[in-house]
Amino acid sequence: MIKHGLHTGPLAAALGTTLLSTLLLPLLWPQPAHACGGLFCNSTQSQAVNQAAERIIFSHNEDGTVTAVIEIMYEGAADRFAWLLPVPGVPKIEVSSSQVFDQLQRLTAPTYTLQVQVEGECQNFAFANGGSGGASFGTPTTTASDAAPSEPAVMLEASGTVGPYDFAVISLMDGLDDPAQVAIDWLTTEGYDVGELGPEVLRPYLLEGLNLLAFRLTKGNQTGSIRPVRLTYPADSPSIPIRPTAVAANDNMGVMVFMLAQGRAVPTNYRALELNEALINWFNPSSNYNDVINQAADQAGGHGFVTEFAGSTEFLRNQIFGPGQRAQWNDFQSGSFTNGQELLRQAIELYGSWDGFELALQAGVTPSDPESIETLVNCFQCPVNDELVVDSAAFVEALFDKVISPVLQTHELLTSQGKLTRLYTTMSADEMTVDPVFDDNHDLPDVDNLHQATRFIECSSEFDQSAAPWRIELPQGDVVRGMGSTLTWPVSLEAQPANLRVMQLSTSGEGEVIADNRGRVTEMLIELAGDFEVAAANTNAGGGGSGGGSVSGSPAPRGNPSESDASTMSSSGLCSAVPGRAAGGDLAWLGLGALWLVRCRRSKRSKLA
Repeated sequence: MIKHGLHTGPLAAALGTTLLSTLLLPLLWPQPAHACGGLFCNSTQSQAVNQAAERIIFSHNEDGTVTAVIEIMYEGAADRFAWLLPVPGVPKIEVSSSQVFDQLQRLTAPTYTLQVQVEGECQNFAFANGGSGGASFGTPTTTASDAAPSEPAVMLEASGTVGPYDFAVISLMDGLDDPAQVAIDWLTTEGYDVGELGPEVLRPYLLEGLNLLAFRLTKGNQTGSIRPVRLTYPADSPSIPIRPTAVAANDNMGVMVFMLAQGRAVPTNYRALELNEALINWFNPSSNYNDVINQAADQAGGHGFVTEFAGSTEFLRNQIFGPGQRAQWNDFQSGSFTNGQELLRQAIELYGSWDGFELALQAGVTPSDPESIETLVNCFQCPVNDELVVDSAAFVEALFDKVISPVLQTHELLTSQGKLTRLYTTMSADEMTVDPVFDDNHDLPDVDNLHQATRFIECSSEFDQSAAPWRIELPQGDVVRGMGSTLTWPVSLEAQPANLRVMQLSTSGEGEVIADNRGRVTEMLIELAGDFEVAAANTNAGGGGSGGGSVSGSPAPRGNPSESDASTMSSSGLCSAVPGRAAGGDLAWLGLGALWLVRCRRSKRSKLA
């Protein structure tokens, strides 16, 4: 019998979560990833490597540092990558896990639910769309004469290996004519292929005294993700150096930021966007939520973030790596197995898809050649080769160090602060001109990720329920009207501004209103109400029929969005509102690190204010 044991510490106290009573449908949203600076590919490849999106966790620490957890996802052939980030000083470099991002995205996803109520009495009660539903989504050559012979122009401040990466942190000597070109020459000489990155992109960061952190790895996938990295460095505020990312960015690339602080996070040099809910298809939010975000960002000049959630971190204490997962790990690492193959089968079943599992196999399995390891990882159901020699103790220790521990550490980071804020936007390469900076504001209220509207079926003896007129009362105070059981949303994306309001927020107060479209939106909805009235009159005169409809404004007061306790969020059915797979094709996501935001060349902007 094989026994092994590792101790991971006491379990976190359990927090109950209440499942939503409404049906939550997944929103087809591009999966976000996170990138710091620039991702570049080997110039010998026939297909470029592009960043498609980013997921970033920032922690604004009380000791004057910032911790950033960065995930990158990419598309394109990539046997060799160079991933470059401007950083202050020499950061502490570790790895994290994409499992954390996946759960965090799911738990905080914006969710749109539609309750249904029937008013009056129709000819029958078989409304085709009865019930309630919703969806969530949840970067001149310097010669030797430029520097004194005794002082190298480039100083290697740190180097090493972490996870799948080799890394180097370099600084540039003062007084160089063009430190950016010197840096590019050094990186190229050392085997970091920076593609078409020009010195003009790096020059502003180096003139500010920042160092450069370069990663490289070998990976042969056409599309995939790079394991998240965790950086801690001295900084006053979290920032995403986005300008270099424009070199390899996809169009309308999503950027998702999770920020931990003591107050609600705000973009201090970008606009804060409040969406016009009348444009969202409440019958099927996944069908156009991303389009609304794209248009909202465009109408803010490409420099704005939507706050999708802001609230206490308390609910996370029972999530990410909660009591159930900790108990499962404790049972595994202290369990008895007949032989190493049985241990291996159980580990593959539980953790085979987790980041770092291949590294654990390499530490505890012989042979550990790439082909054998790949076969184990990619064929969970295949019989384990009896010729494999498993060092159970070494394997379990490596499994904890390389797979479990990074998740635990990130879990602890997520519960180290009082507030979590999730912000989301999309950018194109031509909009990557200003590096977003974030701070926190203790005066602003929380933002609930659960949005609920009510659909009233207006029954009478003249209508079957499936053909009756209806109205949907939105949280923002407006009303959308329609007829019958059609699922076509009556308000087109081009018909109205995508932002209800555009704000400029700071570290205190309620912020400055830059644009207020609330009155305009209501007026436009009221004008469209006439279409509904004509449709209803024609239906009354000429017989039933379903489909069609329009919207109308409502004098209903606009209150603040409801603020439900974070513990009431469902732990199932919540996909994150970030880049991922869209209908009809793949949208790969690149994660930008602590400092970087990848953005893409946006399609033609709408001229709506």
